[in-house]
Amino acid sequence: MKTKFLLLIAFIFLNCSSENTDDPTQIIPEDSSLYFPPINSEDWETKSISDLNWNEIELQSLLNFLDEKNTKSFIVLHNGKIVIENYFNSHDANTPWYWASAGKTLTSTIVGIAQDENLININNKVSDYIGTGWTSIPLEKENLITCKSLLSMTSGLDDALGDGISAEDLLYNSDAGERWAYHDVFLKLHDIVSSASNQTWTNYFNTNLKNRIGMSGAWVPFGNTNIYWSTTRSMARFGLLASTNGKWEETQIISEIFLNEATNTSQSINDAYGYLWWLNGKSTYHLPQSQFEFQGELIPNAPNDMYCALGKNDQKIYVVPSRNLVIIRMGEAASDENFALSSFDNDLWEKINLLIN
Repeated sequence: MKTKFLLLIAFIFLNCSSENTDDPTQIIPEDSSLYFPPINSEDWETKSISDLNWNEIELQSLLNFLDEKNTKSFIVLHNGKIVIENYFNSHDANTPWYWASAGKTLTSTIVGIAQDENLININNKVSDYIGTGWTSIPLEKENLITCKSLLSMTSGLDDALGDGISAEDLLYNSDAGERWAYHDVFLKLHDIVSSASNQTWTNYFNTNLKNRIGMSGAWVPFGNTNIYWSTTRSMARFGLLASTNGKWEETQIISEIFLNEATNTSQSINDAYGYLWWLNGKSTYHLPQSQFEFQGELIPNAPNDMYCALGKNDQKIYVVPSRNLVIIRMGEAASDENFALSSFDNDLWEKINLLIN
């Protein structure tokens, strides 16, 4: 059954693809210019580990670790150029894989683009765009929920009832802004953008993001949610866009102002959460399906300025501005199934640090 499902995804992917199948103390002076891979080409420039004065002797240990931890693919970009690109376990450069919740950052980006185009304002209430009655809570409570509430996971809706997003599934727990809880209600942002733009979510996404940076892939319905599938290089293209403050070559795809808001603390409850992005280097954090506040950094071994997209079963986009790095990992769960963060993140960064420091 799993094989048939993966073949179906691959078929959808191939028919929806737009790509013709890329510590301040460690700045590398000889190649500081940004590189962007061509939009309609498989070409992607590379640079060697030796060019960066990394500890090349540690590379094989890192790759062995990734292989042992059920990894499908792993890419490291420095200033946009590929330094490491490896595939494992019958995966290759043309094989699509799911982003899971790492794809939430795609939603955040599209919302930012829609706001840049004055189609929406994230401070407006959700019902301004999709009408009232989209929840089963009293109207005066529903009207407290803004687009920003959905972006920051502070809708106040009851997450204990599952991830259904039909009106009957969305019940009251607390007022918007008073509680952080990870929930698929963020998908209402797709409806908001669709309504405001008078386009389908997919059309707006393809026109305003996917095609403009040369991504492949497709949104695939799965249960109550909508999951993005693409090649690993397409995930790397998106990570590169995030790392360049929303600019692709000379074109500003999403405003730097919005992206800066998205990759900084968005509310006063979970310091480690922006607009559907996870943030390292904070003193406390919350995790999905818990109201417990954990002390310390999200990923202690990773750079403090790193922000990341984290998806179920260890789908990862790490963006590290101070090191000019974008790091992508796709695959099965490294150990036990998980929602986003896992011990794998910290273990992986221990290995990465041995290579890059």
